[in-house]
Amino acid sequence: MTLKLLLINGPNLNLLGTREPEIYGAETLPELVTAVQTYASEKGVELRHFQSNSEGELVTAVQEARHWADGIMINAGAYTHTSVAIRDAIAGVARPTVELHISNVHAREPFRHHSYLAPVCLGVIAGFGRNSYFLAVDALLGHIKISHAD
Repeated sequence: MTLKLLLINGPNLNLLGTREPEIYGAETLPELVTAVQTYASEKGVELRHFQSNSEGELVTAVQEARHWADGIMINAGAYTHTSVAIRDAIAGVARPTVELHISNVHAREPFRHHSYLAPVCLGVIAGFGRNSYFLAVDALLGHIKISHAD
């Protein structure tokens, strides 16, 4: 059985490569997604990607994942700190979810220190640049394998 994961990227992540490269790096979102898909594929995982700047579209993507995904990885961008709707969608679909961030949000502006998503996620990975995505794949795989072994 092939595990299926959904990778969600929220607002402004479509600007990777040009938006504040000193914080987010020079890699574009398509380059990053391709690298993460390759990494997941090498581990026998099918990874689908969705990006939107719209909160409602992100909620819909989370909700639709309940029909096919074994787990979700989400970099909700600024919605991490503001969206009760995305938080409720994650709680409602009952799929293991990892919140992730490229930068260390806790070393940045105080408003970035609070996450509405973290309480309904398995965990949070932040501050490891592009590697945050690979760590999220590994975290979900480890969790899913352990939960299927029980």
